[in-house]
Amino acid sequence: MEAVRLIEASRQALVESGDTPEAMREAWQAQALAQAIGSRFAVSGPPELRGEALGLTELAGRGCGVLNVPVPEVDALRAAQLTELGDAREALLCLGGLLGEVSIALVGIACASDDQGTYWQCMEAIDAADESRDRVLEMLRRLAAREQAVPEPDAAAG
Repeated sequence: MEAVRLIEASRQALVESGDTPEAMREAWQAQALAQAIGSRFAVSGPPELRGEALGLTELAGRGCGVLNVPVPEVDALRAAQLTELGDAREALLCLGGLLGEVSIALVGIACASDDQGTYWQCMEAIDAADESRDRVLEMLRRLAAREQAVPEPDAAAG
């Protein structure tokens, strides 16, 4: 499945998540998807993005690692359904939005939690999501610089 469709499915699932454990599972799913997208960019994306994409993969993996949630079965793992990136700019814009929403959801969970373990898991996951989003924004900046550097085809040369 294309990255943007999976990101939209993750956004919807995060919005619809009810209780704290479900919202934390959806945050984990979003981080796993960011990790998969970063990995895909690192392997087959534009060369200018590969370093930042590796960083995104690492940070999103850390975001998964700090959340103590049951790992979904492979068929329920959205990241495992990623087959193509599609439009790089659109995928990165959507992913940045999803990571921002993950941070907001985790702030809500942390603020409402009486459990110190849950609170600190959320704080670490918020940090990872914010740093992942920073990588996505840098990838977008580099993509824009790359597009500006590519000369437009000369219409008169046709």
